[in-house]
Amino acid sequence: MRRAVVSGLQSSGADVIDLGVVPSPCQQYYTNTSNAVSGIIITASHNPPQYNGLKLIDGEGVEYPADRLDEIESIYQKKDFRYAGWDKPGRYRKTDCIRQYIDAIVGLVDRDLIAGWNPKVVVDPGNGAGHNVTPYLLKELGCEVITINGHPDGTFPGRDPEPVPENIQDLSKTVKAIDADLGIAHDGDADRATFVTEDGTPLLGDVTLALLFKDMLRKRDGDTVVTPVSSGNKVAETVWNHGGNIVWTEVGSTAVARKMIELGSSCVCGGEENGGVIHPDFQYCRDGALTTTRIIELIAQEQTTLGKLTEQLPNYHNIKTKIKVNNKTQTMQKVINKLSNEGTEQTTIDGIKIFYEDSWLLIRPSGTEPVIRIFTEAKTKQKAKKLSKHGLKTIKEAKK
Repeated sequence: MRRAVVSGLQSSGADVIDLGVVPSPCQQYYTNTSNAVSGIIITASHNPPQYNGLKLIDGEGVEYPADRLDEIESIYQKKDFRYAGWDKPGRYRKTDCIRQYIDAIVGLVDRDLIAGWNPKVVVDPGNGAGHNVTPYLLKELGCEVITINGHPDGTFPGRDPEPVPENIQDLSKTVKAIDADLGIAHDGDADRATFVTEDGTPLLGDVTLALLFKDMLRKRDGDTVVTPVSSGNKVAETVWNHGGNIVWTEVGSTAVARKMIELGSSCVCGGEENGGVIHPDFQYCRDGALTTTRIIELIAQEQTTLGKLTEQLPNYHNIKTKIKVNNKTQTMQKVINKLSNEGTEQTTIDGIKIFYEDSWLLIRPSGTEPVIRIFTEAKTKQKAKKLSKHGLKTIKEAKK
């Protein structure tokens, strides 16, 4: 795919800089700082390799919005693009941007504070692009680093690339076995980070969001955070308890990033409940490496453990599941019709989210897979499971 992309670009006269295998946020940082007009990332993100595709980035390192992607697709389908002559192809060169990216992140955190703590950290890049950044970055910051699934392999032999609790059991066991202070897992392109506490407990991404939203509201001048409707009450209550405002968007990092850009300096942080956090003081994209360093910095700053930090957050239980659906649009319309009278409040910003007294249910079509996702959150795990079963049952009935 890389060879095809490079060849296609050169054949239209475009100059190409090949960065090799790097995390998506590393490529986006280079695109933004190198005066490039655009960037392309070949990735399946958190998905298995059969979902590889092209992620298109504008000159500021931000994913193109949907209308621009539609425009590009239309140009391609109409073949309304130029061909350079055989003697005028675009130029090609390789370059290494990892050093520049690591240096930029190191400059954003308190290096001495982290080195003074000297935490033992287990890093699980999942054989993905984070293998050549996060372990070296943390070592430079003064951490003792142990790596599992650290060799690059795009078939992901160590585990499925999505860093959800069921896929990172080896990381949890390793953290507990060697008495580490915490563990970090990335997805395939390392724009997400999932954390494991000192006792081996894997955390969901909403915990990371809540901790960093709270910290950024305390440190930055603004008072607003941006997050999709898939985020829940653990995040919302934390923000409101610290005097912040929430702007909700549809699910997807592009929607979050574009809304953050629109809000400007009033926005201190943004992100999704899957471990993808966007730091506007650095760049408008999810960044797993910076998220990792800022969580470690926060623990060092509070002189506590990750487990104790999470105990300070509102207590809710989340369930995430999905079901394969061939016709997502038709099925979702039936689901929305079936659930139209449920709950105390509803929103259809993305799929349908139904609010109940102390819980909620979100059903939405995936933007990257032939599945419909079900998210639930409640004060008890039993109620969250009950809502999840209700969502699955509704979708199955709508599929018939």
